[in-house]
Amino acid sequence: MSTTYDLNKIKFATDEATFKRAVGLYEGGKVTEVEEALGDWTAIVLGIKPYRVSVSGRNYKHSHCTCYVGEKGTLCKHMVALAIHAVMGGKPLDDKDKELSCGIEYSGRRGVLNKEELEALKKAVTESMRYIKPYRGPSRTWFANQDSLREGCNRLSAVISSLPVNKQVVDILVKLLLRLERKLSVGGVDDSNGIVGGLAGELVALLEGFTKIDPSCIDSFEPLCGKEYCFGWEDPLVRIFDERVK
Repeated sequence: MSTTYDLNKIKFATDEATFKRAVGLYEGGKVTEVEEALGDWTAIVLGIKPYRVSVSGRNYKHSHCTCYVGEKGTLCKHMVALAIHAVMGGKPLDDKDKELSCGIEYSGRRGVLNKEELEALKKAVTESMRYIKPYRGPSRTWFANQDSLREGCNRLSAVISSLPVNKQVVDILVKLLLRLERKLSVGGVDDSNGIVGGLAGELVALLEGFTKIDPSCIDSFEPLCGKEYCFGWEDPLVRIFDERVK
């Protein structure tokens, strides 16, 4: 029986250090005696000593491990290693599988997206934004909500970092910046940890860089002008537009 999650879900929803250690265990053949029954997976994962590990095929964070961290109810590298095995079926990981998005980066590409690529971009942004949810629950669910924000931002970072420089892309990224602003200002998102704000800051820095490569991108900043914003992320882009107009 296959899992309801894939490798991307594991990558984007797991912290970087835990994911990298889990990959090391998986590639090192440390996930042994793997069995699947009724949608759940069990294994012996070899660490300092053999640990008995189980993960759910519906949610890899519903797991258990006999290591010190796992016994405290915290997601550990042994659980994630078994989850990787569950989705990969023991097959090797390639470099792209192991590639993590640690913030927004410039792809180094220029060019225009075709119709299919543009639709795929819009879909990926919309799907990622679903993880940036409002927080309305009891205090015990706050950490899960913050995990969801982090996953959404990690997904967006990966999408944005793959994009070429052109006005077409900047139009979409400006709209994304405004959507993030609305999520926090009126959408009920609790960004106490600065997860969403950090992404917005990186996005603005990327857009500033785009204008140095292709000055026509500045035209896309016009929808940001003449408005008041709660967080001021847009200010550097508005200044660039104003200076060009003058």
